[in-house]
Amino acid sequence: MAASATTCLKMARDPYVMHKNIFDNLFVLELANNHWGKVERGRKIIEEFGRIVRFNNVHAAIKLQFRDVASFIHKDFQANEGIRYIKKITECQLSAAAYESLVKAIVANGCLPMATPFDEQSVALCVKLALPIIKIASSDINDWPLIECIAATRKPTIVSTGGSSLKDMDDIVTFFEKRNIPLAINHCVSKYPSEDRELELNQIDFIKNRYPGHTIGFSSHEYHDWCSSIMMAYAKGARTFERHIDIDMEGVPVSSYCSLPEQVDEWFKAFHKAIEMCGSPGTQKRIPSKQEIHYLDALVRGVYAKRDLPKGHRFDHATLHNDIYTAIPLQKGQLSCRELMTGEVLLIDVKVDAAVSIDMIDSAYAKNRVLQKLINERGL
Repeated sequence: MAASATTCLKMARDPYVMHKNIFDNLFVLELANNHWGKVERGRKIIEEFGRIVRFNNVHAAIKLQFRDVASFIHKDFQANEGIRYIKKITECQLSAAAYESLVKAIVANGCLPMATPFDEQSVALCVKLALPIIKIASSDINDWPLIECIAATRKPTIVSTGGSSLKDMDDIVTFFEKRNIPLAINHCVSKYPSEDRELELNQIDFIKNRYPGHTIGFSSHEYHDWCSSIMMAYAKGARTFERHIDIDMEGVPVSSYCSLPEQVDEWFKAFHKAIEMCGSPGTQKRIPSKQEIHYLDALVRGVYAKRDLPKGHRFDHATLHNDIYTAIPLQKGQLSCRELMTGEVLLIDVKVDAAVSIDMIDSAYAKNRVLQKLINERGL
């Protein structure tokens, strides 16, 4: 009998501190059934990708798929080899103990363990193995008995939106928001593999605007390059990323939508380049570098006397153009067009074409030590 939502809740235990920030810049490496029912093959995949994760210093999870064959497939079809999907599931099934060994290998290799459960019994296994995040597959975005069981665990959840309707998306987001359970929403095109022209990356903008407060991600199945889409997705605001992974081992064919270790290495490096190029978050004004400020200061016009000006002369807005002009270069200590105001009084005589410096005037800002320091250190 399938585990109920109440049962899932009772079994919930978690050694991780959970909050929605667990999704930030998270890479989900989808192992799926590429272990082909062999624990050693699964461990080898985990070890190879764990090494790539460490080399690139990224926050990554390796995700398994859990299906309880006895409850997931009707008993009359479990031996039916004519249905490819069922045949693959039955051939790749592992015991709970085997999955536990893979989860331990994932943790030992510096990654978060995750799983996509496709039935209620598999949700119970997620709880038993203390997985910190659960994934809802695109095919299950409106499987409400399963979703209720997952939500009962109160674990942070990622949902993929491939092939879903807008109502499906609204409903599941509302469901998790009402229960205050962290939910990340992945844009996904469920075509395996996907052509570049099918990626629909503008959907990231749509999802981000429709569901503010949620981490938005990109689940990717394209196969032509491992740089372009992640850089564009990051620039659009995606902050969690998913790809299927595999290794070239034992002559087993690698599906075109799966990424090999060297390709994921390229993917990670493109991510770091995207961060470098995008800079500060789009929610706040960036802080210019000292080098940039120094460069721009050299282009700012300084204040020069247009005629001989006597001590005690007061600058007035109406006649300012008769008293001064602005030109480059800006010299150290010199007032610039940025500080040009009215009401300043000269403390000394200033000759025509001489630079007007901050120590020549009497004004409130001339006594500001921070401003004095800035003006005295900039320019030629």
